[in-house]
Amino acid sequence: MSSLEDRGEVGVPVATAPSSSSAGLGVGAAGAGLEAGPGMPGGQEEAGIRREGAGQEPDPDAPPKKRVRLLQEGEACKLEERLYAVLCCTVCLDLPKASVYQCTNGHLMCAGCFIHLLADARLKEEQATCPNCRCEISKSLCCRNLAVEKAVSELPFECNFCLKQFPRSVLERHQKEECQDRVTVCKYKRIGCPWKGPFHELTVHEAECCHPTKTGNELMGILDEMDQSHRKEMQLYSGIFSLLCFEKIGFTEVQFRPYRTDDFITRLYYETPRFTVLNQTWVLKARVNDSERNPNLSCKRTLSFQLILKSKINSALECSYLLLKGPYDDVKIKPVIYHYVFSNDANETDYMPLPIIDSIECNKLLAAKNINLRLFIFQIQK
Repeated sequence: MSSLEDRGEVGVPVATAPSSSSAGLGVGAAGAGLEAGPGMPGGQEEAGIRREGAGQEPDPDAPPKKRVRLLQEGEACKLEERLYAVLCCTVCLDLPKASVYQCTNGHLMCAGCFIHLLADARLKEEQATCPNCRCEISKSLCCRNLAVEKAVSELPFECNFCLKQFPRSVLERHQKEECQDRVTVCKYKRIGCPWKGPFHELTVHEAECCHPTKTGNELMGILDEMDQSHRKEMQLYSGIFSLLCFEKIGFTEVQFRPYRTDDFITRLYYETPRFTVLNQTWVLKARVNDSERNPNLSCKRTLSFQLILKSKINSALECSYLLLKGPYDDVKIKPVIYHYVFSNDANETDYMPLPIIDSIECNKLLAAKNINLRLFIFQIQK
């Protein structure tokens, strides 16, 4: 015991003396050996702990707590902003507002850009490809990503009116019903009040609106203009109802199939197989942007169609006809009635515009493998 005490007394000054560093190390090692036992595992563990605490480079296989700490230290923006960059469409670089499609390698595209890529490929007679990895895309190869759609619906988005942020899942209801800054119109708009303003000012405006105090003569001019626009809408429906009273009415489902012209620069056009309506044989043709040379370079796209009588007739055949969307399509078409007198010399109508609402609906038709519509023909009896 006395020898150990003597060593301890000697070890203290040796550890503090700068000239006796080697002796001090020897004493420390001996002390560690005495504490750890003959196998010396404790000394190895303490050395390993000291080495780990020395601050080495971050290990990619580190525990989750370390990764979270490093992420918090190095993040330069909010989590929402990083998610915007991850979940945005690879084409327009905006967050999808509706359906989200992905290629076979997982790159995301919003529904509008996906349909536009398919329509461009149809116009250029090419296979549509993903803009990131150039793999083939089509309606059969790509699928919707429901997880991304749900994640995007929960991300905060700025209201167009009050500039506050709400989850996308409730943003539409907020902008239509709840926002106090949403644009609204006066309840006296029906008698000509042109006021538009934020919803929180509506009550004050309606209390001061001068239109309820106008005389009958002043209101008559306003009501006449409203009647004219209403009369145009009713004229279409009354025309359809009158056509439904005809004796000979025929309709059929038609399928436009894509073809190419024989020109040096081929152009896309559509044509249906021959079909029979009212005991006559017919064909429908359609073209894009009135056979414009490069319709794929234009953002505005239209379709026009032509009705052709293939049968030989003994006398003139006067008909009214219109095209509507097919039973399984979601394209929006406004009904328009066209009129033509067919004969053996004049068996083709002029190209008439297909009354689709906008270019987005036109892209939906171009992106499809075939265009399916419903044709009505009314024979006018003299």
